[in-house]
Amino acid sequence: MFMIVGLGNPGRRYEGTRHNAGFLVADSLAAQFRIPLDQKKFTAVCGQGEIGGRRVMILKPQSFMNLSGEAVRKFFDYFKMERTEDIIVVHDDLDLPFGVLRLKAGGGHGGHRGLASVIQHLGSRDFLRVRIGIGKPVEKGMAEHYVLEPFSAIEAMHLAGVVTTAGQAVEKIISAGMQAAMNKYNGSTINNFSEEV
Repeated sequence: MFMIVGLGNPGRRYEGTRHNAGFLVADSLAAQFRIPLDQKKFTAVCGQGEIGGRRVMILKPQSFMNLSGEAVRKFFDYFKMERTEDIIVVHDDLDLPFGVLRLKAGGGHGGHRGLASVIQHLGSRDFLRVRIGIGKPVEKGMAEHYVLEPFSAIEAMHLAGVVTTAGQAVEKIISAGMQAAMNKYNGSTINNFSEEV
């Protein structure tokens, strides 16, 4: 079984904010593959189904970003998963321009509190990541405020395409493996966005 973890913050206050990019992809995959996220367990909403011929669990932790790892660990233990490499974490990334995707196996947290929590609770860095670029604020030191803001009007025009492509990358990981997904999607970006900004 693969566990797909979309990172974000719960509640209306955070809907549509940059930090909730992972939630958007989780919701998109759930809709596409008809996996209802109607179960509530271990401070998360979740649903089980099938993607690429493989059983999956889609998970959205509801304990706020910096505590995301608690739910991930509880589900990992509950389903008696043996490999952290079967966990795919989808999250926003300040170090990538808006719309750029980067897939990665293992590594650090780069200051992302959600990733830091997952690493802490799993006791391992060896899970898979789908990083969604959200760009950086103009002024340094404004990152915490920036990630909790809605996407800009121009970004919002292209957001559906970004979310769809990130979902396709997750599907490719599951159906063909991480290397094949990295070869196809690393560095992917939406068409013409840079020209418009």
